[in-house]
Amino acid sequence: MLVAAALVPDTALLVPGAAGAADVLGDLRTAALDAVRAVADTAPSVVVVAPGRRGRTLTGRVRASLGVVGVPEGLLGWPVPERRAEPVRGVRADRSTPSTGTAVALHLLAQAGWDGALSVLETGPDEPMSSAGYTAPAPGDHGGDAAAPGRPGDRWRRVGAGLGAGRDVGLVVVGSGSGRHGPDGPLADDARAPVHDARLVEDLSHAGPAARARLAADDPVLAAELAVTGWAPWQVLVGAADEAAAGGADVDGRLLAAGTPYGAQHLVAMWTVTR
Repeated sequence: MLVAAALVPDTALLVPGAAGAADVLGDLRTAALDAVRAVADTAPSVVVVAPGRRGRTLTGRVRASLGVVGVPEGLLGWPVPERRAEPVRGVRADRSTPSTGTAVALHLLAQAGWDGALSVLETGPDEPMSSAGYTAPAPGDHGGDAAAPGRPGDRWRRVGAGLGAGRDVGLVVVGSGSGRHGPDGPLADDARAPVHDARLVEDLSHAGPAARARLAADDPVLAAELAVTGWAPWQVLVGAADEAAAGGADVDGRLLAAGTPYGAQHLVAMWTVTR
């Protein structure tokens, strides 16, 4: 069952040296390390859930290189970790280069001193699961009507619900809000971004049943138009939290940091489960 989750941004700028000599996002980095350390201190095993180009689970040795975004390893201020990852059941296995979000999470875990069991799940626009081992939830399960079979995000919530089957697990959930905040954003400004992301920050900060239902119902088309990278990873988180709540646990959230540096919405939060 889910015991705790750290929600962290997917920007490579969290890793010292990724911006060259400039020291950027210091407050977000400190909050992210605090959140990941809390998960590392609580959970016997950890699953990294990060956005990727396709739905897959990484297996074998995974090296947290940021070369995918053009940052040479020699420029980084942290040693580049390499860890063995165990597969997530029911998800296609892959041994290729991790996404930026996965690499950031592995750096944070290494700095937190994590050396326990590790799995990596990358979400993508394709169908990530095999047909084995999963059945569609009944209407009202795992987030109510918003998570009913056939609704957007249902497959990711099912994966999340299965992550804690038979074991206690902590999640490091990687993702950010819109990259369309103002003229400094990495993408063109969109007037819908502030309202959308304000609601996301509120719901991700609280984690209660109503907040999880709203996250499950978040429009994936709008999220894609706003370049929200966390939509699918947060669906996995909702599925894991709903499964814990169905077993009688309370799920609470706490916001550690949030802002729109360089025109992109980033946040750090903790979700904790009390049985």
